[in-house]
Amino acid sequence: MSSQKEKPVSANSTTKLSQQLHEDDAEHILREAALLEHPSYIELQKKLDEAETKASENWDRLLRQQAEMDNMQRRVERDVTNAHKYALEKFVPELLPVIDSMERSLQISSEEHAVNAVLEGINLTLKLFYAALEKFGVIQINPAGEAFNPELHQAVSVQEGTDAKAGTVLNVLQKGYLLNNRLIRPALVVVAK
Repeated sequence: MSSQKEKPVSANSTTKLSQQLHEDDAEHILREAALLEHPSYIELQKKLDEAETKASENWDRLLRQQAEMDNMQRRVERDVTNAHKYALEKFVPELLPVIDSMERSLQISSEEHAVNAVLEGINLTLKLFYAALEKFGVIQINPAGEAFNPELHQAVSVQEGTDAKAGTVLNVLQKGYLLNNRLIRPALVVVAK
């Protein structure tokens, strides 16, 4: 026999051991059950309803933004059309007094008044016309006596044997015009050689 005495197993310790095994098994079973446990039908339905509500809100937002973009595009198209249609709206009233003056000049000449009165009327009309053009950024180019500038002038001919310095504009055949500093028509000139 061995020197150590074997202890007899008591019923109390067997019960404790058995209880411990049952608790371990119960915990293990509960953990596995938690892993296998699925959300209830009600919870799933609630999540589905929330997702559908959110999708519906996003769809409504998308439709509103699309409608807003369509409206903005129509407004821009209308504004561009109106800008083209009424671009001369402020320009035309400035020209109407010029037409009135020209008509008065024709009336005076038909009444056989003096030629000086007709010339004076035409001169005043021309001044009105120049003033109307200047209001809208149209500037006349009259380079007589100035140096030739190929960006603003077009030389029609060159004249030799003049007292003027070479490259000077001797005569302006047709005046040029700028619109807001952009060349609309170059001045036709005769240049000294």
